[in-house]
Amino acid sequence: MTITKLFTAIFMAAALANSANAETIRIAIGHQSMCTDTYTAGIVVKELGLLEKHLPRSGKYADSDYEISWSDYSSGGPITNQMMANKLNFGVMGDYPLIVNGAKFQETKSLRTKYIAGTGYNLKGSGNAIVVPVDSDIYTIDQLAGKQVSVPVGSAAWGMLLKAMQDEGIPAKDYALKNQSPAVGAANIASSRIDAHADFCPWSELMEFRGTGRKIYDGRETGIPYLHGVVVREDFLDQYPEVAVAFIKAVHEAGQWIKSDPVKAVDMMENWTGVEKEVLYIYFSEGGHLTLDPTIKSKWVEALKADHGVLTKEMNMPPLDFEEWVTEDYVKKAYSDLGIDYDAEKSTIVDPGVANAQLPVEIWHSRNGIISYASIADFLKAIKEFRETGAKLNATYVYDEETGLKLFGKTAFFVKSSDGFKAFLRKPDADTYAMKNKGTVMQLEQALEGYSS
Repeated sequence: MTITKLFTAIFMAAALANSANAETIRIAIGHQSMCTDTYTAGIVVKELGLLEKHLPRSGKYADSDYEISWSDYSSGGPITNQMMANKLNFGVMGDYPLIVNGAKFQETKSLRTKYIAGTGYNLKGSGNAIVVPVDSDIYTIDQLAGKQVSVPVGSAAWGMLLKAMQDEGIPAKDYALKNQSPAVGAANIASSRIDAHADFCPWSELMEFRGTGRKIYDGRETGIPYLHGVVVREDFLDQYPEVAVAFIKAVHEAGQWIKSDPVKAVDMMENWTGVEKEVLYIYFSEGGHLTLDPTIKSKWVEALKADHGVLTKEMNMPPLDFEEWVTEDYVKKAYSDLGIDYDAEKSTIVDPGVANAQLPVEIWHSRNGIISYASIADFLKAIKEFRETGAKLNATYVYDEETGLKLFGKTAFFVKSSDGFKAFLRKPDADTYAMKNKGTVMQLEQALEGYSS
């Protein structure tokens, strides 16, 4: 054998040995492309390749290959089922599904998940809502007694509905609860085949934007923050902790990408998900419903414990040891590696009522983009002038006087009084304000007429 052939043989043998020792790490993620609050741990990370960017490539991972799979689900419940079947390692879901996930795993003798990071939240609890057909004569939740109400059972909206009915004193026997997926529920609202449908973000705004539904109850009325997060099977976490850290880094970068240019982000996310950018803007813009934040705040753990209490009362949910389930180790490590002060971000909580108090109302002009106005009067004047020129307006946005939550102008209730115009999400709130301030309640078209007069 010649020297050249000898070295070739040695090289090939070494290559085969390395190949034999190389590990393929399979990362299976369950996400929801039709749930806005999961986007920073789901569709954005997937489409921008952010997980691949942060995955470890040195040390024990030097010779590893990664096989990443993304599975899209309509709600959180099926993700837990697939995680229990060991077909998914990571799950991204809302508050009540997170509770079900942790409790179901702890109910087994050996399987466990860990809650390792958040994705986003709304302090007021907005994101879930109950919607009725746009022409319905139902305006308050107490009117749902004796009615047919649908919801994706097992979802965050399901938990919100149970809590809302408990608070209202309406027992389960006094209304007909139907299990319907978001798409089916929205279709039934559009055709008035159901009295009301409860759903999670962004389905209620989607129905409002498309002109088929109207909110009668917003999740903020439960008094519990609305949040989403990431759970991981513990066996995967123990074997590949650095992969979990990489995932959280990707979540953080996804949030920063959205914050850097919300208009560009919602335009791209519309292409990825099919959800109209005008609807996504109500979540991801400045003053939007969603605060993007992976930190695990003490207030969130308290909220999740309250959620667990709701499920225990309603359906005998198994116990959940929060001390065992919740861990900040991985999110803290991710922040440390990124050079970000975790404690500072953890201690910051955005209250829409405060943060949005001075924000301008907005018009999304089809050609000129987002235009801001200091007052609702200026906003109404601009709409009238645009209409006179035949300009197309994609959407209009105002803020609820009670909570600071961002609303579509076309679905808001306006009150005109000596203080000018105020906007409200709920008609009862508008009626109360009008009575106290000798004002008149109206919707957008009436407000436009009221402005001119």
